[in-house]
Amino acid sequence: MSMWQSFVSAVKSAVGIPAASAESSGTTTAADAATASSSSPAQTSAASGADEEHFANINIEEVLAKLADQRGGGGNWRTSIVDLLKLLGLDSSLTARKQLADELDVHVAADGSAEQNIALHHAVMQKVEQNGGTVPDSLKN
Repeated sequence: MSMWQSFVSAVKSAVGIPAASAESSGTTTAADAATASSSSPAQTSAASGADEEHFANINIEEVLAKLADQRGGGGNWRTSIVDLLKLLGLDSSLTARKQLADELDVHVAADGSAEQNIALHHAVMQKVEQNGGTVPDSLKN
């Protein structure tokens, strides 16, 4: 599984959406995440073979903030790719970040440098938004 696919799966798991499903309408908020496990099948995507990377209007900031609260803080996940990956329980090693950078075509500086890590965090948030997620400007800049 690619690093991006792992990221998608981790976010969906935090919201309570099975990896191959997506909500059919609305934005998933932190409150929705708390009740997602009891959602009815009608809330899953009507389209068969829904895009595995689709975030179905998940409000990424609210979901991640709730996850950070549940896990005791989450570090500086709003700006740090390392803390973001750790918050989601993903490998944040240099090798994993290199793989994610390759998958997202992010090559702005030396691997592991502050510039590369910042660009990678921005690219992840941009990709979330491109795949239907709601990302506030504060997480894109």
